[in-house]
Amino acid sequence: MSAFYRCNFEGYQDTLLADAKRQFYRECDIYGTIDFIWGDATVVLQNCNIYFRLPLEGQFNVITAQGKTASSSHTGISIQNCTILAADDLARSSRTVKSYFGRPWREYATTVVMQSLISSVIDPAGWAPWSNDFALSTLYYAEYDNRGPGSNTNNRVTWLGYHIISAKEAVNFTVKHFIEGDFWLSRTGVPYYGGLM
Repeated sequence: MSAFYRCNFEGYQDTLLADAKRQFYRECDIYGTIDFIWGDATVVLQNCNIYFRLPLEGQFNVITAQGKTASSSHTGISIQNCTILAADDLARSSRTVKSYFGRPWREYATTVVMQSLISSVIDPAGWAPWSNDFALSTLYYAEYDNRGPGSNTNNRVTWLGYHIISAKEAVNFTVKHFIEGDFWLSRTGVPYYGGLM
């Protein structure tokens, strides 16, 4: 069980490897380009700022590459009440760069973006494939109650594994339920919301 509070994670590709057990990130700044939050831990990022940087010429940006390899595994990435935006170098660039929430590194990749402020930096499709149709029917990608110009889901991917979920489903990806935070986070002194906001 790991908690990170008001930390900065600055990189480009593969910035933050969250690859084991239960992890919680609160009020952190995370910068990157390709697959910059990745791994196979059970993770909640809450009230964080997630920044897309300017990638190399010809590259696109992806926040998550989740590594779930079995449908029975209880791992995934939950992004709750975060702000997703372009870092200064990307915002100032004249280049057109496509930016996405995630792509499936492994067959059962699981990522939920909920109750977050999403700027126009996100491509209308929202999510990107890894290679052809790999994992598009077995992954679990979901969005719930987001806001901002990038939150419009009208032109999102139509993959079998993509979902626009209700509060009843979203609650499963909260601190209380997803990482069982009520049992251990209070001992860390790190503030958190247990449920939906």
